[in-house]
Amino acid sequence: MTVYFIGAGPGDPDLITVKGAKLVERCPVVLYTGSLVPAEVVARANEDALVLSSEAMDLDEIVSVCKQADDNNQDVARVQTGDLSIYSSLAETTRRLDDLDIDWQVVPGVSSFQASAAALGQELTLPEVCQTIILSRASGRTPVPDKENLKSLAKHEATLCLFLSISLIRKVVRELKEVYSDDWPIAVVEKASHPEQRIIRGTLDDITEKVEAAGIKATAMIIVSKVLQEKDFNDSKLYDNTFSHGFRRARNVEANS
Repeated sequence: MTVYFIGAGPGDPDLITVKGAKLVERCPVVLYTGSLVPAEVVARANEDALVLSSEAMDLDEIVSVCKQADDNNQDVARVQTGDLSIYSSLAETTRRLDDLDIDWQVVPGVSSFQASAAALGQELTLPEVCQTIILSRASGRTPVPDKENLKSLAKHEATLCLFLSISLIRKVVRELKEVYSDDWPIAVVEKASHPEQRIIRGTLDDITEKVEAAGIKATAMIIVSKVLQEKDFNDSKLYDNTFSHGFRRARNVEANS
């Protein structure tokens, strides 16, 4: 018996991995985050499977479902949104399962920050402009360690992807303005990959007004980065014909010498 933690992706039911979909199809117990996982994802479960939504459950109840399945020697597909490596409750659940000696595995999924970048048609790193992506959140009801405050993170000028922070947009902008100029580019993607996806682009000076006018209060990714407006950047070395690597020799020898 194994509990499979499956990242179902950011919203589009087709973005679940093939492996994750096959597990949902074959596991006799499917436990999914009903408030976020599309119904189409779990509709592929076997008609005889026990399909339960965890949206009203607490951790004890979730673990209890897994324990009952273990007693019955039944695999569990624990289906959650995005990827389980980010803000997912994976650690607290698997800690309980370890205490019960219940086997578990993780099946990765597409994160909402990746889906947001796809919606924007945007590479989040650019050669010699930005080579680092920081995934974080603003401090709110769930605190953030002091050393990870937004002002500190912003000083790197890396691409900053903020989860679970859109309701704190005024606080986010206020803190970022302590480091960046008012015209620093920012984008908000609401419900990335969903049919109702919305994109708002702006600057630190106007993004709050735009977000509030649109009535966006949840399920949105904030991306802050100079790559959002950068057009004059150098090509990478990956396909540069003057650059040799293990799979290709430079074709323009003079330019490469």
